[in-house]
Amino acid sequence: MKEAFQIGQLKAEQGEKISGFLPIDGTNLEIPITLINGAQEGKTILICGGLHNAEYVGIQAAMELADELEPENVFGNIIIIRLLNRSGFEHRTMSLVYEDGKNINRVFPGSASGTVADKIAYMMETVIYPHIDYFIDLHSGDGFEGLESFVYCLGNANDYVVETSRKMAEIAHVKYLVVSESNSGGAYNYAGKLGIPAILLERGGNSTWCKTLVEEDKHDVKNMLRFLGILRGNAHLHGMAPKQVSPVTYEDAPVSGCWYPVYQPGETFREGDVLGVIKDYFGKEVFTCYAKHGGIMMYETISLCIMKDSPMVAYGVWDEEKDGRITKECSVCGEDEKHFGEDHEARHAHKHVS
Repeated sequence: MKEAFQIGQLKAEQGEKISGFLPIDGTNLEIPITLINGAQEGKTILICGGLHNAEYVGIQAAMELADELEPENVFGNIIIIRLLNRSGFEHRTMSLVYEDGKNINRVFPGSASGTVADKIAYMMETVIYPHIDYFIDLHSGDGFEGLESFVYCLGNANDYVVETSRKMAEIAHVKYLVVSESNSGGAYNYAGKLGIPAILLERGGNSTWCKTLVEEDKHDVKNMLRFLGILRGNAHLHGMAPKQVSPVTYEDAPVSGCWYPVYQPGETFREGDVLGVIKDYFGKEVFTCYAKHGGIMMYETISLCIMKDSPMVAYGVWDEEKDGRITKECSVCGEDEKHFGEDHEARHAHKHVS
């Protein structure tokens, strides 16, 4: 007989799925979660939505997965956090916890005596992580972020964690893969430090969601569960594994003001290209962001407003020869073509008129 599976006061018997709230000690918050105790023995995985509360694709995917996955098809146990940053969600604070203005992904391992974000992270470390063998963290672009869908895997952990998280990530049906060298601060990075293979899936942006993107997230998660032997059925690989983008450069805004990006997520550029400018309210340029190296834009602020020390751009290097997107020079205007195979001259027709 398989043992009951319990998190906090929620207990699921063998072959049972149960949903309810998990309290955050020292606060008035309760987090909606679902526990699935599979019909067969196996490993335990955490699926988390809403660590960033306005990243709606991941939140909706987590909620639908919790409703769709059934114990009779599960080997082991599944914990699904439907919405981690509940107070932020209910107050539309984007990436931040409503009560303290902190980003949960910057405070791990947290603290029992800290502010609300610290206590949420501490709950994850002490209540959730001791039970899990794997972790899938579902994200997307926030209200101010445009994003090229991609997947993070762990690169700064023991060999087992690095290898397993890489295999999980390569199943994702996205174009690009980023190996994270951090092992602190973020929920999935910190899991890796504890010896837990983990991936972070990024899909969609601008705090919007649609059924198609949610279905893609659910497809990837179920495929990873099959690969790990937690969900009945065979995993499959898509035609080609995601291409690795490494290293990735993350730049925060040095000043506040109005932001004017030059490139869109997924577009490519060369070293020294202008990625965007920040202007004051009179139109004067106060900062110009130049590419430190050639690469591809993974995500960036797309709102007119940009705040000092907030995310501005994230771009990475990848093997453009293998990708087939070789930067070329237009024979008419001399500009770089940013999209292999696209009719560059048509895009810039206004510059070619004699």
